[in-house]
Amino acid sequence: MKYDVVYGIIVFAHVVSAVLSIGPLVLLMPVIKRLHGVKEEIEEIYLAIIKVIIRVVMHAGHVLVFSGVLLLILGPWPWYTSWVIMTIAVMLLSGVFLAKGFTFVLRRFHDPGVDKKNILFRLNRTSWIYLGLMLIMLWLMVQKPMLW
Repeated sequence: MKYDVVYGIIVFAHVVSAVLSIGPLVLLMPVIKRLHGVKEEIEEIYLAIIKVIIRVVMHAGHVLVFSGVLLLILGPWPWYTSWVIMTIAVMLLSGVFLAKGFTFVLRRFHDPGVDKKNILFRLNRTSWIYLGLMLIMLWLMVQKPMLW
């Protein structure tokens, strides 16, 4: 297989995984909003939807990182380029947010005496922060600014 074809396939996988790691987050906000004051049976359905969305985002992120590493190895950009370093830094931040902001909060949702309004507020805020981090990463990857 020609180098250009392989590189093109990796770029395509990278772009699709970027879309899948950002797109489902837009669905998360209305689902979180509908969780306020619903019955416990319906609550479980919404929580299951949230967990599926987070799982899709997480696995798409894995493909995004793997394809990004391959693109750095095969492509013309050295790893020490400023936009690459900033993308890695933002990626590490987003990984922390995905792990702590979503998983930790969702685990506490059914703890006795927990304030569900506060949990939903934190979940919504974390979603917006994560979406912002993903958009910054997207900008860095598309624009490739020379920051230093």
